[in-house]
Formats: sequence, structure tokens, C-alpha cells
Amino acid sequence: MAPRILIADDDAQIVRLVKSYLEQAGYSVLTAYDGETALHVIRHDRPDLVVLDVMMPRRDGFELTRLLRDDEQLASTPILMLTARVEDEDKLKGLDLGADDYLTKPFNPLEVVARVRALLRRAGGALQPSPVLQVRGLMMDLQQRSASLAGNTLELTPTEFELLRVLMQNPNHAFTRGELIDQAFGYVYEGFDRTIDSHIKNLRRKIEPDPANPTYVETVFGIGYRLRE
Repeated sequence: MAPRILIADDDAQIVRLVKSYLEQAGYSVLTAYDGETALHVIRHDRPDLVVLDVMMPRRDGFELTRLLRDDEQLASTPILMLTARVEDEDKLKGLDLGADDYLTKPFNPLEVVARVRALLRRAGGALQPSPVLQVRGLMMDLQQRSASLAGNTLELTPTEFELLRVLMQNPNHAFTRGELIDQAFGYVYEGFDRTIDSHIKNLRRKIEPDPANPTYVETVFGIGYRLRE
């Protein structure tokens, strides 16, 4: 069965364009033109990935992202956010709420297809040589795509999962942001290194006893991040 993608945007022209390209790439596409309809579709049809416009009537993309990440059954759904806002503050807000990736309008629809493909690949997870990773109280099962801390299940987004995977496979190694991106996702694009900080902040909220004073994912000043063994 082809992966199902929901496109939620109040611009009908954008929806038609992106829908056409995604269908040509082999995906099954659902559509919504406002946030309330999008939420209903997500809860009823459980798409494999959601493409969300930030500015929509009846719930915007930020609110939908927050609702998905707060819902235990929907929390792992990959989210690609579309925004006409170029300010970093708006982009980082979406990432802080749990969006996995973003594109700024206007965009090339082929890039949407590439981002969707990459996010689904992260969510599906290419298996790694060692199926189970453990660093102190952190456990990760790569085959089951699950992670836990002290026996408690962690609800991670696909992006957070991949970042934690790379860090757990290389404990005590200090990664630059670029190295993390390359090893976690296999592609780099302009500006993405600035978003890593937001994803790390979200990850710390889920695994650190005190996110302001992390004991797992440490900042290595002048370099990037490492997972302390």
C-alpha cells in the first residue's frame, strides 16, 4: 500500500500542485483546506506523514503540531511544515513544537517530494547493524523503532529518534551539527544546521531530568553535541 500523505493548506493552487507531484511519485494523497478538517482527517485516516501550512483558518499549523505531539497515538507522525514566513523565529517555533522539517514558500514541488521521501525513510528506519542500543538508562530498539528511558517509553518524533540513534551509536563522540545531519539523515540543505538546536532542545525535554542542566546530551562548545556514556 502506498504511503498516505495529508496536505493541509488553505491555498487550493498549492494543494493541487503538491498533490499532483506526490501522486506522480507514487504516494496516496489526502487534502484539507483548514486546520479543523486536517485534524479530523489525521484522527480518522491516520496518514503516514502530514504536510502542514502554518497559516490556516480554524486552527493553524502551530496548533495542529502541538495537538499531534501531545496525542500519544499520533505523536510519532512525521510533520513537514510549510511557511510563507522567512523569519527564523517562526521556523524555530514550529520545530520547538515538534515539526520534523520545514519549507519556506515559494518552493519547488520536487523539493517537497524529496523532503517527504526523506522523512518517511527516517520514520521507516533503515536497520542498523546492532538492533539494540543502550547507554546508561537509555535503550533503543532499531528494529521496533522504539526507545525508552529507565523502562519508560519515549515518544520521539522521527527526527528526534534519528538524532538520538546517531548519538547512542557513538557515545562520548563530539559531533558538529553538520556531522549529525549527515549521519542521521543523509542529506544537508542550507539552514538545516540551525534547526538542530531546536530538535536537541526537544529531545532533552524528553530524556533529561533537568533539561537546563543536561547529563545525557551535552553541548560541546565550539563543536556541537555528544551523548555522555
